Amino acid sequence: MLVSTAPSNWSARPAAGVWRFGRVLPSEGGDGGVQWVLKRNCSLTPGQLLGFYASVCVVSLGIAVGFAWNGAPVVLWFAGIELLLLALALLFYARHATDADTVTLSGQDLTVEQSFGALRTSARFRTPWVSVEPSQGDGSLIELSGQGQVARIGRFLRPEARADFARELRSALRHSLQSATAPADAFQDQFA
Repeated sequence: MLVSTAPSNWSARPAAGVWRFGRVLPSEGGDGGVQWVLKRNCSLTPGQLLGFYASVCVVSLGIAVGFAWNGAPVVLWFAGIELLLLALALLFYARHATDADTVTLSGQDLTVEQSFGALRTSARFRTPWVSVEPSQGDGSLIELSGQGQVARIGRFLRPEARADFARELRSALRHSLQSATAPADAFQDQFA
């Protein structure tokens, strides 16, 4: 019996210093860290949505009042019901328009802040003990675990991009660990 396996694409390494998903945070003294903001792809902000809804209300009610003025008051009732249902749909959209996963790596701390509707969660990990793995398999959410905490991130990324993000996060974690141990090694070498 012959068995062959393909290596998992979750363990390959990206080029050092290249951040596809993240951005480098500025700092006054040294390495400021890296931040990844994974959020929904929304075309309208809640403020723009309010402006859109107001314009729809003006047009719809203007037409309905014209019909009511000419003897068809039932059109005004239907316009009111239509605007109420549209308001409910837009409220649901606006509630989830700012959903995001924010991952911040600063020094030896990895902070994960998640927002989904009104629910806000936060988890803080120490980089030497954090594990970055797929929660189910390739293409699934990314599970960060360590020190008794678990955070699943990446729901706003396409499944095929989650492996690339996991590689980038692992690379940043390795870099933060190497930069933290480098001065201590240099100090020990100096007095050896």
